[in-house]
Amino acid sequence: MKKLLYLLLTALIVFASCNNNVQTGVHPDWSYNAVIYEMNIRQYTAEGTFAAAQEHLPRLKNLGVDVIWLMPVYPIGVKERKGTLGSYYAISDYCAINPEFGTMRDFRKFLDAAHQQGFKVILDWVANHTSPDAEWINKRPADWYVRDSAGNTIVQYDWTDIAKLNYDNTDMRKEMGRSMRFWLDQGIDGFRCDMACEVPLDFWREVIPAQRKDYPGIFFLAEGEDTGLHQDAFDASYTWELHHLMNAVAREEKTAADIKAYVLEDQKRMPRSAFRLMFTSNHDENSWAGSEYERMGLASHTMAMLTFVLPQGMPLIYTGQEIGLDRRLKFFEKDPIEDWTETPMADLYRSLIALRHDNPALASGEKGGQAVFPEDPSMPEQVLYFSREVKGNKVIVMANLSSNDVSFSFPLDGVYKEYLRGHEYHKGEGVTLPTWHWLIFVI
Repeated sequence: MKKLLYLLLTALIVFASCNNNVQTGVHPDWSYNAVIYEMNIRQYTAEGTFAAAQEHLPRLKNLGVDVIWLMPVYPIGVKERKGTLGSYYAISDYCAINPEFGTMRDFRKFLDAAHQQGFKVILDWVANHTSPDAEWINKRPADWYVRDSAGNTIVQYDWTDIAKLNYDNTDMRKEMGRSMRFWLDQGIDGFRCDMACEVPLDFWREVIPAQRKDYPGIFFLAEGEDTGLHQDAFDASYTWELHHLMNAVAREEKTAADIKAYVLEDQKRMPRSAFRLMFTSNHDENSWAGSEYERMGLASHTMAMLTFVLPQGMPLIYTGQEIGLDRRLKFFEKDPIEDWTETPMADLYRSLIALRHDNPALASGEKGGQAVFPEDPSMPEQVLYFSREVKGNKVIVMANLSSNDVSFSFPLDGVYKEYLRGHEYHKGEGVTLPTWHWLIFVI
């Protein structure tokens, strides 16, 4: 009996060591220090195809990103289409590929190449609505959609190219789950769920645990920031409130004190295990509100840094940010990025990604350190000063969130070498932080 137990235990250990999907935390182990990159296939290259985008994978590997989030890859409806090419989010068929990007074979080749180079790949999933001429409109019962008194499908906001789905219909819910599984069977690593807050929570709480059971190690990101999204459902949620606050700080309508207050409140409000997606741009912000330089100006680099170091955060880089792209990408038309020459922004992102990868204190969720804000009356009020620590690893941040230079005496005992620039600082040494500059120390 003892020998049998020993053999069984040994087999389990060997299985665990060979299984990349073994999960020792609340979330997939690979996700805790991951950096997400949102890829806009349409605008990524002149060709706008999976095959052309695939050529960029080594560049992204060199940058250090871990997860590629593909904006919707499915066919786009024609009825009420906006612009020439339409919105990625007006989907006509959940289980097919937009021919604009190539074929299913091209998608699988992209996916295989990404996996071979060590990336995880998640797909954008639009569960709230379809296009008004989607396959489901005519092939499924009328009550799969929300309809008005005249029997017409309805739209939300100014999304005139969509038809809202009816989650009171059990069969529609089941088919939505099956459609998601179609892509999980292709080997993808999870989903970013568009407008997750518009879909009933009980749907997510039903479908996500069931899929996790059958596809271990998958990851779910919710566009939304309701605390309920983290209860038996999503790994990560958006920090829209923080994003708008960072825009306001960049305009000097808000201050470092407001960032501190937000962080402390978010740490109380959200579950300790929640991942919080942090960003200075994404497809919505870039196309409709402007690039980070348009919205944040000289503060944009500082805000990018904060997305890598604030507690529970999971940083996002949007298409072109890594080369300092300073323009809005058109949403319904072809508007490719022609020049991918690296700029100093690539070096900054590469350094920030390495900082995150190398320091457990910066992990997302319950594995990372929470923010501690030292009470130091000598520190200028314009400086956001905090630390995160876990398992003997500590990261300290001092960031000037203003358009004025600030000076102070270095507050830490001993000698500290700054992470990015390598300069050493001593206790009591006079420090001047120029406008929107920061110091990071790793212990």
